[in-house]
Amino acid sequence: MTIARVVVDVPASQTNKVFDYFIPEHLLGTIEIGIRVIVPFGSRTIMGYVLEIVEDTEVERVKSIKALLDYTPILTEELIELGKWLADHTMSFYISAFQAMLPQALKADYHKQVHRITDVPLVPILESVFAGRDYIDEKDLSDQNIPLKYVKQGIADGDLEMVYQVKSKETYKKVTMLKRKVAVERLDAYLANLSSRAKKQRELINYFIRHDQPVMLKVFLEKMKTTRQTLKPLLSAGIVELYQEELYRNPYRDDLIKPTSPLPLKPQQQHALTPIVNKLDQMQHQVFLLHGVTGSGKTEVYLQAIAHALSLGKEAIVLVPEIALTPQMVNRFKGRFGADVAVMHSALSKGERFDEWRKIQRKEVKVVVGARSAIFVPFENIGLIIIDEEHESSYKQEDHPRYHVKDVAIARGEYHRCPVILGTATPTLETFARANKGVYHLLSMPARMNEGQMPNVSVVDMRQELHAGNRTMFSRQLKTAIEERIARNEQIVLFLNRRGHSTFVMCRDCGHVVQCPHCDISLTYHRKQNLLKCHYCNYQEKMPQKCPSCDSQTIRYFGTGTQKVEEMIHQLIPEARVIRMDVDTTRKKGAHERLLGQFGGKQADILLGTQMIAKGLDFPDVTLVGVLAADSLLNLPDFRSAEKSFQLLTQVSGRAGRHHLEGEVIVQTYTPEHYSITFAKDYDYHGFFEKEMALRKAFQYPPYYFLTLITVSHENPNQALEVTRTISQLLAKHLSNQARILGPTPSPLERIKNRYRFQCMVKYKYEPKQKQVLAKILTYYEEQMRKEDLLIQIDLQPYQLM
Repeated sequence: MTIARVVVDVPASQTNKVFDYFIPEHLLGTIEIGIRVIVPFGSRTIMGYVLEIVEDTEVERVKSIKALLDYTPILTEELIELGKWLADHTMSFYISAFQAMLPQALKADYHKQVHRITDVPLVPILESVFAGRDYIDEKDLSDQNIPLKYVKQGIADGDLEMVYQVKSKETYKKVTMLKRKVAVERLDAYLANLSSRAKKQRELINYFIRHDQPVMLKVFLEKMKTTRQTLKPLLSAGIVELYQEELYRNPYRDDLIKPTSPLPLKPQQQHALTPIVNKLDQMQHQVFLLHGVTGSGKTEVYLQAIAHALSLGKEAIVLVPEIALTPQMVNRFKGRFGADVAVMHSALSKGERFDEWRKIQRKEVKVVVGARSAIFVPFENIGLIIIDEEHESSYKQEDHPRYHVKDVAIARGEYHRCPVILGTATPTLETFARANKGVYHLLSMPARMNEGQMPNVSVVDMRQELHAGNRTMFSRQLKTAIEERIARNEQIVLFLNRRGHSTFVMCRDCGHVVQCPHCDISLTYHRKQNLLKCHYCNYQEKMPQKCPSCDSQTIRYFGTGTQKVEEMIHQLIPEARVIRMDVDTTRKKGAHERLLGQFGGKQADILLGTQMIAKGLDFPDVTLVGVLAADSLLNLPDFRSAEKSFQLLTQVSGRAGRHHLEGEVIVQTYTPEHYSITFAKDYDYHGFFEKEMALRKAFQYPPYYFLTLITVSHENPNQALEVTRTISQLLAKHLSNQARILGPTPSPLERIKNRYRFQCMVKYKYEPKQKQVLAKILTYYEEQMRKEDLLIQIDLQPYQLM
């Protein structure tokens, strides 16, 4: 008896294990490790992943697998082991870990087809089912009791492939093709018998005499200036035929991407590249921290390291923060490696992502450039993994499984015995501390490529502006600098970390602030739609004409968002042409690319935006960067707020003066004396590192201590508080005396979507029993979580304390 051990698609603690299923005779030889199967589970039929195949089971009554979803594995053996490690490492369910590895299109319901790829004769029984068709439904095979071993053999021989059609949305893009079916002699004979009045048909026949290659029907009709009606006689005569062909959806216009060649390296680049190449040649794992200022040429080091990996027959993964995955960045990799590059990120449609993933699975590409989830691509011969802007908090997944890309990259690097490069101008304290200790190999690139100076940074005290009677959001210095740049036909980037028009709406009579009814947060005013919106639960309401609390007419907007800044620019500097980039203006597909294209084409003087413009942009005519509210990150209740502020200021400053023109940065703040601003002004990472490390040590935060954050939420605040209190007491009782338990305390945002949130935190240096204790706590509350809608979230490496 052959048994498949399956993880089922039910994310719950009771089902977080493998279940044994009998492989029926007609499926023997077709089921492999890493394949998805359909299995009976209780009264339902669900999907599962095969993790093992064994010859025996201790289960008395074993159910049978109902059907296959794949004929070739979608999870490699490495990814299966990685998934198990990930589930344990993040205290997640196995199914959540495996689902995180796959594109969205593979998580839906499927309509399966067998696609005939070649014209090679198949076994007679299959020939009879295909009956001249290129695609058949898998249901046709089961209806006619065709043994699946013949299909499996056809796939192994490369004559067939299995395709999945998502029921709700077509996954495969098809185009109608037109091809000639007969020899030229037959066409000549047909032409001789044609009436002299059939001019258009003569034209078409002459085309097919000259061309024997298939052509897209749409292209053919446009080229010949004709319609399908004219083709009908040729189709009826069997001279030409129409057929469907699968076409990859390509989100990028490859024809517009200019190929590039490796650039000569500066000495600092060569010093960085040499040890990476040595480790590649030796097939040894090593984590490198490539610490280079903005504009120091890190990307060229990446490109040449990848080229070396490819020359050794290896593959490469390049991870870029979602907001820095601009067309500019993608074009650099496609320009160097062409069709060998696949791109994976959230701005692509579900179908586009699925097509990119299939190129990887079919081994049609060797380089993947993508955001966080691209770390899981099914490469089997990885030679290099690069994480650009490694300090970015978006590399941490905030939902199950709560993994950090860095940990997964290092685990895969160890498995494949390959180097991992962490590149940034502003490393996280944890990363730089490891590099200082020699755990990571530090590679420094302290100079800019153009050998120019870093842009000069001026800090403007907005308190003094207020005292001088300037009540606008632009200091006099910044306004003058913008006007000068526009006069010189240079460009400006303005950065503000808030979207919307105003951060809150308040009554001047009674002080009432309009809040979200479901979350403990004020609503943000969006002027274009005249709506108040919650950026947490998407609640929205019309802007009130009078105060909901006291009926006063003196309801006003406070705070500043990108929309309001745009309006103010038009008032103060009417001649300025502005492009605004934030979540609201880049919602539509392709908007990001279009807006950056307009700015690059000098259709605007000012690019105004949120975090998405802080990274990855390289425009030669940008000579001024203005930071409008440097304090917005400093005041968050998060021990990393100073570090994030320093990183963001340094990154956004790096957008100016990247080429031959000199750059200038003006930072507006109400706290100019704050150390993160003063160190960022001088580009002094080492000074900031020493200062911040001393504070982290004093207050027992990473990298000196590890943190675990437990968040409990429920609709009843008393119940959420009580459960958090009990968890704190259990942790205090069962962990060592060295562990510090903080809480229970309300979360900084106590209510989101009508659920009250409380948290407790563990600070520790070494707690080997912690996972065991937390697992027991989750088991203890299991029934309450299921029946009473209690939610307990555990984050073993929190990056978001809100």
